Amino acid sequence: MQRIINFFRDVSREMKKVSWPKGKELRKYTITVLTTVIFASVFFAVIDLGISSVIRLFIE
Repeated sequence: MQRIINFFRDVSREMKKVSWPKGKELRKYTITVLTTVIFASVFFAVIDLGISSVIRLFIE
């Protein structure tokens, strides 16, 4: 039981050392991540549609 208590004390100490982003930074990083994910999703959807069309041309 003492090991578990020590573990959580250590976690608490380490969490106080963490440099958390401020609100403005957090918004900036969130927008960057969402933009990147949307771009990658659209890019791969277009590539997938293109490859599917080429394959359909050869099959028919």
